[in-house]
Amino acid sequence: MPDPLIEVDRAISEIRRGAVVRVYDERSSLLMLAVDALSADCLNLLVQSGSAAPKLVMTGTRMNVLGIDKSDRPVSVLSHPEGISLDLIEYLANPLSASMTPPTMASLVVKDADALEQSCVTLAKLARLLPAALIVEAGATVAADIPAVQASSIQSYMTVAAHSLTQVSEARVPLENAENARVLAFRPRDGGIEHLAIIVGDLNPAEPVLVRLHSECFTGDLVGSLRCDCGNQLRGAIGEMAVAGSGILLYMAQEGRGIGLVNKLRAYQLQDAGFDTVDANLQLGFDSDERNYLPAAQILRLLGVSRVKLMTNNPAKVTALRNCGIEVVERVPHIYPSNQHNDAYLKVKAKKSGHLF
Repeated sequence: MPDPLIEVDRAISEIRRGAVVRVYDERSSLLMLAVDALSADCLNLLVQSGSAAPKLVMTGTRMNVLGIDKSDRPVSVLSHPEGISLDLIEYLANPLSASMTPPTMASLVVKDADALEQSCVTLAKLARLLPAALIVEAGATVAADIPAVQASSIQSYMTVAAHSLTQVSEARVPLENAENARVLAFRPRDGGIEHLAIIVGDLNPAEPVLVRLHSECFTGDLVGSLRCDCGNQLRGAIGEMAVAGSGILLYMAQEGRGIGLVNKLRAYQLQDAGFDTVDANLQLGFDSDERNYLPAAQILRLLGVSRVKLMTNNPAKVTALRNCGIEVVERVPHIYPSNQHNDAYLKVKAKKSGHLF
């Protein structure tokens, strides 16, 4: 029996390169392609391998913004009597499509996705691709070289991966504003992306520990983007922990509120076209925030920390961490001045996401 984590990790690698994978449960199986890596050759392979015409499965969020379906379906399945063309797939799934004239959509058929079909969208999200997939019922015989993954493994992946985190390295790393600092790396059992813990000073787990949950931000943290406040929050938190005597900054591999760097850059393009930071994510088919805080809670437990003072302007983080079993005794505001490039962004976070400034 394959390790469920490794099974999902292999499927992620396959769909990211445009290959077909088989997603199955105890009743049936589907062949799927991620729309984000779709080509004409891949589509032909899917058609030849399946037993019917391919269908498109997308989030209800994307369906809502397209105006095709205003129901509250989490995931929808679309089909067309004449089959779904590449142009139509691109238009439906990718808000950055260069198509100037929307294809005809009058004959589209929309239905609820079942659990197996929903798993295909979840797999695309785990791969940090656009949350859309082409699916087809698997034929009587499936090529032996097409990798298979259980739907239940996909759905439980985030939870199982978080619980499997183990510390794999530790080093003393003197920082600009905190010379007494260490960096610890934590990796899931499938060898996936590591999360980091930056420990400032000497912790006293008997007392509530000053903690910041910081989602990685290549643009803000590394190259100094002015579109967000992430860089200021990262360096400021470390400095405040040094002044306080100790603290933990958890640097979580959840770029772009969990949608990944490529999709975050796509969201930036949409923002430049007039959408705000929340609506841009919705246009891409994601929820406004796709982050999972169970890995952060698990790392804190591995560090022997169960009570924290959380540095955040986002009350949802407080609630999420508490729901993961960590006691948040205090929310510590973490506010930095805005600039002309991020002022509107911060106002939207306050208005639509409940951030407190």
